[in-house]
Amino acid sequence: MTDQQGNKIIYYKDECHIIDALEIIGGKWRLPILFVIYRTKSIRYNELKRNIPGITNIMLTRSLQSLEEHGLVKRKEFNKIPPHVEYSLTDICKYLEPAYEVLNELGKKLSEQHSDKI
Repeated sequence: MTDQQGNKIIYYKDECHIIDALEIIGGKWRLPILFVIYRTKSIRYNELKRNIPGITNIMLTRSLQSLEEHGLVKRKEFNKIPPHVEYSLTDICKYLEPAYEVLNELGKKLSEQHSDKI
């Protein structure tokens, strides 16, 4: 499709897939969940909850379910006594590894900058 001057019209949604990614990983808790799993490689539910201060059981459960539905997190059940579950990242989610580190460093710098002003 072209405009009146003959220029090709580029639709934002067609060129910017950041929107697609943020629909899945956006929100308050999903990136922190992914970051903790990334750092630990494999983690049990309660340990994950302890590593994310302020998250409720409901939000952790819903976020994990959504991340699993979108293929970013694997849930492995162990049928031992007592039974337990471990979460790890899928191969597709490993594309985010550089972003986890960059965002973590950005957060550190912003935190330091903010504390210098106080």
